[in-house]
Amino acid sequence: MIEELLPPGVMASEAFDDAAPAPLFPAEAALMNGRRARRRAQFATARACARRCLAELGHPPAPLLPGAGGAPRWPSGVVGSITHCEGYRAAVAAPATAAAALGIDAEPAAPLPTGVLDLIASPAELAHLDALARADPSLPWDRVFFSAKEATYKAWYPATGIRLGFRDATLFLSPTGTFAATLRPPVAPPVSPVYEGRWLRSDPLVLTAVSRGERRCSAAVPPAPPEA
Repeated sequence: MIEELLPPGVMASEAFDDAAPAPLFPAEAALMNGRRARRRAQFATARACARRCLAELGHPPAPLLPGAGGAPRWPSGVVGSITHCEGYRAAVAAPATAAAALGIDAEPAAPLPTGVLDLIASPAELAHLDALARADPSLPWDRVFFSAKEATYKAWYPATGIRLGFRDATLFLSPTGTFAATLRPPVAPPVSPVYEGRWLRSDPLVLTAVSRGERRCSAAVPPAPPEA
């Protein structure tokens, strides 16, 4: 499913359970010491997805360990992203010559817990989501919004090393399956802070993805909310 949100040249692999064997390298297994068995299994399956993507790009199996900030350290010349939630694990990867940044996220297609949206959305974003919900109450717009911000951050942080909070991004969703975000980092960013992505609801999941080429840093105006 996740490949529907990505351009040609990006490798994708996904799994919907942990039934297939997914051995870990010792350094990866050490990261899961003390974790619950279900969490270890999800981690292992997601790493197996990542290795399948890397194999498609000609890279041999190797540990995929977290770097600063927890983002996976991909082999030199590769960008990628990993996600896992209940019932879904996925990874994507591409040569850095084909994509400057990738970010994916998967979430259950259900409303966010009470109070979470107020912590991550600005008044303008809340009004935008309210308009979307009035136009189509069948979609969990708050969850799509949360996932889109997660995917945006996953693309942003490995490329810049600059930490952001949820309120440091202004993001608007389009009902046609796209979104746009303008980031406001605390220091001048090395790349453009304007990101675009795509989203998909495929019950019981919401999937989001950001894929971008290199863009020079320039002053950006926050995107206007799409028509609901």
